[in-house]
Amino acid sequence: MTDYSDLKAIYINCTLKRSPEVSNTQGLLDRSIALMREQGVHVTAVRAIDHDLATGVYPDMTAHGWDHDGWPQLWPKVEAADILVLGGPIWLGDNGSVTRQIIERLYAMSGMFNDKGQYVYYGKTAGVVITGNEDGVKHSAMSLLYSLQHIGYVIPPQADAGWIGEIGPGPSYLDEGSGGPQNDFTNRNTTFLTWNLLHMARILKDAGGFPAFGNLRAQWDNGERFGYDANPEYR
Repeated sequence: MTDYSDLKAIYINCTLKRSPEVSNTQGLLDRSIALMREQGVHVTAVRAIDHDLATGVYPDMTAHGWDHDGWPQLWPKVEAADILVLGGPIWLGDNGSVTRQIIERLYAMSGMFNDKGQYVYYGKTAGVVITGNEDGVKHSAMSLLYSLQHIGYVIPPQADAGWIGEIGPGPSYLDEGSGGPQNDFTNRNTTFLTWNLLHMARILKDAGGFPAFGNLRAQWDNGERFGYDANPEYR
């Protein structure tokens, strides 16, 4: 078995429910978290709505009119993690407001650089977990995975998992009789998601991160074009 004990993961639950209210999203995230911890990964679990995060796309929104912003205190945990898993609910067929807020706050840091001079999320991997009782799992995951790769995360194969109950009002994932925790399709996808994140994080860690050539902003700004010819001769 591969050793994963030097890896760090952060799970951000984007439920709309403050602690200690039961979160069905957390119920599914916990299945993945348990598997990670069994492999020795240091896992941090965060419920975003408990952190009084300001809305915006700047690193600290107190510099832009907000009286308080919990993001600067949460950011070091995100930056330190090799693996990020976003979990959130479906509302009206799409991601909830807190999920989108977290994407915006992650984007706020995307202009920072790592110690290689790459954008800060290079060398990290990410996936998503979605819950709800209406259609929208794949649509919600599609939006989040695009956003995460766009800011620099590496997305491994099958990096999403989810559960939805019967369309319309009905039991949620943790409700008695929902069938959620016993659903083989959800359990399989959650397991594959977790292991693929572990494999990708291990590959990136062992390689010293993502190769630092052709993607360095400072060198581009200084005139380096990494082989790109802006004026090719067409014949």
